[in-house]
Amino acid sequence: MNDLPVYSSPFVEVRRRGRHVIAELRAPAKVLSTCHVNGGQRLDLTHLVNHQSCEPVKHQERFELIVGMGQDGYHRHVCAELGLDPARTAVAGTAAAMQYLGIVTHRWADLAVTAIVTAGVSGNAGSAGDAAEYDERDGAWERTGPAADTHAPGTTGGTINTLLLLSSPLSDAALARAVVTMTEAKTAALLELAIGSRRSPRPATGTGTDQYAIAAPQSGGPLRSWTGKHTKAGELIGRAVREATLEALRWQNGLEPSYTRSLVHALGRFGLTEENFKAAQKGLLAEREFQLMQANWNPVLYEPQLAAAGYALAAVLDRVLAGTIGPASAGEALLNQAALMAAGLAAKPEDFLAFRRELVPHFPVGPELTPAALMTATMAAANRAVALGWRAKWTA
Repeated sequence: MNDLPVYSSPFVEVRRRGRHVIAELRAPAKVLSTCHVNGGQRLDLTHLVNHQSCEPVKHQERFELIVGMGQDGYHRHVCAELGLDPARTAVAGTAAAMQYLGIVTHRWADLAVTAIVTAGVSGNAGSAGDAAEYDERDGAWERTGPAADTHAPGTTGGTINTLLLLSSPLSDAALARAVVTMTEAKTAALLELAIGSRRSPRPATGTGTDQYAIAAPQSGGPLRSWTGKHTKAGELIGRAVREATLEALRWQNGLEPSYTRSLVHALGRFGLTEENFKAAQKGLLAEREFQLMQANWNPVLYEPQLAAAGYALAAVLDRVLAGTIGPASAGEALLNQAALMAAGLAAKPEDFLAFRRELVPHFPVGPELTPAALMTATMAAANRAVALGWRAKWTA
């Protein structure tokens, strides 16, 4: 099979071969990775591999193959498929397609930083500290909690794999700090796209299976001793990883900024799905009103003023849940954003006060409400605001 060039520098040659992306290190390298075999910090690796190990959904045969071989056996299997030495190769796997790479290089003076990312977040995006599903003891896994509610039928996984390549040597401390900068950049991309956790109402910071490999030459240029955000090395890492992550998600999951304008995207982490939104509107609108909305579904979901107010409602709800806004004022703060949703969809900003009056009874907020009850009440009021706005849009 012919290899397709992906990236080339004096330090590394990156090629794609079918389901695999292979980085051949052309000079002795210092590598830090999360790979199960040959992971951690290494000085003896010659190749780094990212590959599609399975399809994202219901690929049971492949799952059984990987589990049956175990980590060591599957590592040797992949290396044999590529003709690489398993003792000098680190391998990462994902369900994302290798054709959807995000590749970004930034330079400053003698330094070049390249991020090559595959990314998917539709199934298991999470926020650090979310309740876990498993615990491991001596290599055995046991379930500790229920599987995440994906809010998206047919999507069960997600992984962000980052290959970070630097042209200059790094100290051990700089290599370790690069992990922090890289991770912050990945999370910044998720925040920019307003990706929500599948296990909590919090914004996602990554997925449960994210992996990385960072490589820099052992010699041959000025040594960098720090890669934090105040340094040019840190800046380049942050820019490259953030942009490559955004590009990979654009192709793998279709997560372009305009797509995230959807009201469901804005409020999905609080439990608003397209299915329950549609059911709520059917119950709140007259039959003819609902039929008209259903026939114009996307223009409603993606209406920019409605989406803007929906994001504002989400931001206020975040602050209420975090304790920034107390129970005594939370209801009014949320009410104002819901009234803006109605006014935005109706294209009648002058009717804000009228919408607000109609929504007042639907914000039962107080110290006795649990966070779950607060989110449920707020989403119910948001649904009511949309119905009010839609009805008013076509009322003289």
